[in-house]
Amino acid sequence: MAQTHDGVGEGVSLPALLKRNVREFGSSPAYREKEFGIWQSWTWAETADEIQALALGLINLGVREGDFIAVIGRNRPYLYWSILAAESVGAVPVPLYQDAVAEEMAYVLEHCGARFVIAADQEQVDKVIEVQDRLHQFEHLIYLDPRGMRKYDHTTLHEFSHVQAQGRAAHDELIGELERRIATLTLDSTCVMLYTSGTTGKPKGVVLSNRNVIETARASSSFDKLKLDDEILAYLPMAWVGDFIFSIGQAYWTGFCVNCPESADTMMTDLREIGPTYYFAPPRVFETQLTNVMIRMEDAGAFKQRMFKHFMDHARKVGPKILDGEPVGLMDRIKYAVGDMMIYGPLKNTLGFSRVRVGYTAGEAIGPEIFDFYRSLGINLKQLYGQTEATVFITAQPDGQVRSDTVGVPSPGVEIRIADNGEVFYRSPGVFVEYYKNPESTAGTKDAEGWVATGDAGFIEPDTGHLRIIDRAKDVGKMADGALFAPKYVENKLKFFPNILEAVVFGNGRDECTAFINIDLTAVGNWAERNNIAYASYQELAGHPKVLETIQSHVEEVNRSVAEDQMLSGCQVHRFVVLHKELDADDGELTRTRKVRRRIIEDKYADIIAALYDGSPQVSTVTEVTYEDGRTGSISATLDVRDAPVVALQQKMAAE
Repeated sequence: MAQTHDGVGEGVSLPALLKRNVREFGSSPAYREKEFGIWQSWTWAETADEIQALALGLINLGVREGDFIAVIGRNRPYLYWSILAAESVGAVPVPLYQDAVAEEMAYVLEHCGARFVIAADQEQVDKVIEVQDRLHQFEHLIYLDPRGMRKYDHTTLHEFSHVQAQGRAAHDELIGELERRIATLTLDSTCVMLYTSGTTGKPKGVVLSNRNVIETARASSSFDKLKLDDEILAYLPMAWVGDFIFSIGQAYWTGFCVNCPESADTMMTDLREIGPTYYFAPPRVFETQLTNVMIRMEDAGAFKQRMFKHFMDHARKVGPKILDGEPVGLMDRIKYAVGDMMIYGPLKNTLGFSRVRVGYTAGEAIGPEIFDFYRSLGINLKQLYGQTEATVFITAQPDGQVRSDTVGVPSPGVEIRIADNGEVFYRSPGVFVEYYKNPESTAGTKDAEGWVATGDAGFIEPDTGHLRIIDRAKDVGKMADGALFAPKYVENKLKFFPNILEAVVFGNGRDECTAFINIDLTAVGNWAERNNIAYASYQELAGHPKVLETIQSHVEEVNRSVAEDQMLSGCQVHRFVVLHKELDADDGELTRTRKVRRRIIEDKYADIIAALYDGSPQVSTVTEVTYEDGRTGSISATLDVRDAPVVALQQKMAAE
């Protein structure tokens, strides 16, 4: 049953939308979670009861209006309820990345001055306890999973279910105060504070109002015709704005069900069981899924491999056209239908995408080959362009106008302009209120008229109105000869290959482009196993001669592809190194959303970069690393620096 809402109306806050949902479709499922192998379910009415009990418990515990409540853990209904309960009592929820180390959490908790923390389990509790001496405003910690917590000092520790029980016990006493606090919430009240990934410095606290979240949820839900019976799988970090708008904003606007997997290890199994109709994933997830498909095909017999290649070649030719309703010949349609029965359908089912009606990718640019692969299967995968500061949506791709080289047209209510230097600016109802405690950065990002600088370089196609993003404005540069340098363009082409997990391209201001490459341990390890190649570590496998030869062939193929783009042909990779370790967020080389921190990498690996440009055949290096338990150490390696042939532009033009 579709639900439509012509205006924000009574939905002036998320708690107000919750009240409306209970009244309009209270018996519909709001949340599901798989626990101990069994799916548990809560209706909207049951969800409201759980949130109210927690909110009353928070008031009973001493939460004041304006307090900050940090929420740490994986996607679970209880933690989503915590966010709603925090807003219900007039506090500000602050989700944190669950895989952040204690030091990273300390910065956020100290910066926002959180008095209360709601944590999923013992692991997250231990991180907070480790740094609590630095948290001068911290008072109480609520934990969800009681396992391992019995011998802790419970002076300031409280079990989640006990806080709810105390809230229910104090219902008659405190319900009036809770209702008063909810009634004071307006569209301009703070809904959530989300911290940026911090690619260029310390994370900033982005303050989003109810207006930002609800207006964005309303417009984006209407754009893609989202409805009550849609299903999503909530598995991305709760601290990320994408999860917040999909799993909370749009879920509360439309009333669709949010499904939480049992764990990261069972996510793919849970995805297949749920079969979401609305799906979102950053490019890395789609890259990983494609890698797993290719690994399975490498293990298949020769006949299956030939059949897979035959039908996939046909799918790439006609699949996107069929998906967009374009004319396709009868024989091509019949052949595609046979392929769907034998290849595409089973593959979509294996991936959990059989029911996907709307799929999105964002966060980073996705390689066009990867994007086209999924659309050729008949999956309505689209790109959107957004930021935390925009409450996600800046542009999106309408059905029938989906392309791999653009990020679509302005989302409903969004205005876009391009500055003289090529930087993209936007303004919309989703534009953030401010950076918390940082008026200088707020003024430097958002001007008095509400225009926000994205930091990305791009242009709007005059004939289609679609926005094309070239790269991060700070990363786009010029080669020494004046040719355009856009590293992300080349990196995405490299990451299309299942053997390559990450790539970082250098070349700004230089005569040539060079690259760091990380192998994908899963894909390359599978290849090594099939070929009886023994290895004891990532470092040993990454340096194996046959691995280096394979990566060399990938680089050469990418160079041939890059050479076909006259504007970017100067970005071909002349020399490269396969790194001896994976780039890691714990080592500061990636953000928690897996974005490359280029400046840190350039400083940390300056000796390797120097070898790439001085003609050295090898380079010896020592790299500091951080282990999972927080200890630090170092690893030494001698790396081969490899040359890659490039396609000369004049040679290509002569051939044409």
